[in-house]
Amino acid sequence: MDHSLGHLLPLWSIAPFLLLLLCVAVLPLVAAPFWDRNRNKALLSLALGAPVAAWIAHLEPTVLAQAAHEYAAFVILLGALYVISGGIVVRGTLAGTPGLNTGLLAIGALAASLIGTTGASMLLIRPLLRANSVRRQKAHVVVFFIFIVSNAGGLLTPLGDPPLFLGFLRGVPFLWTLRFLPHWLFVNGILLLLFHVIDSTIFRREDLATPGDLDEIAVGHQVPVHVVGKRNFLFLAGVVLVLLASGSWNLPAGAQEAGMLLMAALSWVATPRALREENAFAWTPILEVAVVFGGVFATMIPALQILNARGAQFGLREPWHFFWAAGSLSSFLDNAPTYLTFTAAASGLVGTDATALAHLIGSARGVPLLTAVSLGSVLMGANTYIGNGPNFMVRAIAEGSGVRMPSFFGYMAWSGAILLPLFLAVTWVFML
Repeated sequence: MDHSLGHLLPLWSIAPFLLLLLCVAVLPLVAAPFWDRNRNKALLSLALGAPVAAWIAHLEPTVLAQAAHEYAAFVILLGALYVISGGIVVRGTLAGTPGLNTGLLAIGALAASLIGTTGASMLLIRPLLRANSVRRQKAHVVVFFIFIVSNAGGLLTPLGDPPLFLGFLRGVPFLWTLRFLPHWLFVNGILLLLFHVIDSTIFRREDLATPGDLDEIAVGHQVPVHVVGKRNFLFLAGVVLVLLASGSWNLPAGAQEAGMLLMAALSWVATPRALREENAFAWTPILEVAVVFGGVFATMIPALQILNARGAQFGLREPWHFFWAAGSLSSFLDNAPTYLTFTAAASGLVGTDATALAHLIGSARGVPLLTAVSLGSVLMGANTYIGNGPNFMVRAIAEGSGVRMPSFFGYMAWSGAILLPLFLAVTWVFML
């Protein structure tokens, strides 16, 4: 990254980026009919992103070219995982007891780092809802599902959550994020324990108010579970191998993207259409990601350049500063550009190039800073419905199944009571 470009750009050049992120945060709440149409999202992204892209192309074409490559790789990865996981169908009904629910969330936490928070959420939310269909109070089950499967579970690999994949694209080794295993165990272990206590309490209260025995009713509702479309696990493994090969060898330009597209195409051809219909597969969610992030990747270029060149001026010094700064923005804005924004600030503080994060982790000071940004961006995306893409998707599926989910601020009451104390504990245990 050219530091002179960051000094050349005025502060007001980040206005399109802030405006687009504000639209992403607010329009779904105040103008849902307008925002629901991907065409309107595309027009908004184009109106805000195209002038910025043209300006940057005039000033420094290589910067725009790199942003375009990162956008393409980002969308192709999410699209490949979405297509492949959409061909895996979990049939049958489990018994929605506290033990079973806790086990399913634990499985989801593992799956999130293997097939992404989006893939794991789409794969497991419907089996979880079917398992709990005989219960009256189940919104809390979905809330904890969002906490764990849609966010905290995806901390271990670049496949897990978009911020970590963007880090991989910028030079972080594929296996480097396995160093987050202690954080992953700490956060998910506490959340699973809290969930089991809360769900057991609610289950016992429901049991007393339900004619008959709720345990017997739940077990009687159970239908043997089996997985269909298992060949798609081979294609998921293929995506992992492509990324590992890309991180280990100097593959030709475009080889990584071509490999992921090939896995997605093989999945599409090899999976019967009926299975995707059973999963209610649709292109709308991934198209939404593509059009919104097209604008985000274009408009965030000035912000990244400025932060990389002038990051020390913003008062961020210690790892816990970066953890809470990145996490606070990830709570209300998308966590992927937030990650890039604060890795740029960390790189500027250390004096390295924000487009080559391998330099940052090569610095003794840079490792805890990158760790803090990664943790804040991934974990605190669970603080609100708009912090991470799968959150809203899970909420919509749950409400479509008849679950009365908390309002926007009702959900924040849950996250404020459970997640914020947990993140304070993460700060105290790992960063002080």
